[in-house]
Amino acid sequence: MPTKREREYYRMGFQDGRRFQREGFMETDRDIDRFSTNIEPLYDQLSGTGFGPNRPEKRKRKLSDWQKYIKNKRNHIKYRDGKLNLKKMGVEFRRKKRR
Repeated sequence: MPTKREREYYRMGFQDGRRFQREGFMETDRDIDRFSTNIEPLYDQLSGTGFGPNRPEKRKRKLSDWQKYIKNKRNHIKYRDGKLNLKKMGVEFRRKKRR
């Protein structure tokens, strides 16, 4: 559930968009700054919480054994038309896993 402050920032952005729509999009930075709201305090308050420019990097999830097997081109078994024969590949994968 968004907090009161988050709802307020969303509303301010929505109002800026409506203003752009009514008055037409301005191409110069000076005109755009006239409409934009100052969001620096938002970044200061939300730093370290997963939002803003200081958010921590997302870790990549670990690949499963099957995904590692599929990734290796040497393990690809193909039909004549070039599609992967996943049934045969699954059998080979389970056979290799038993060893």
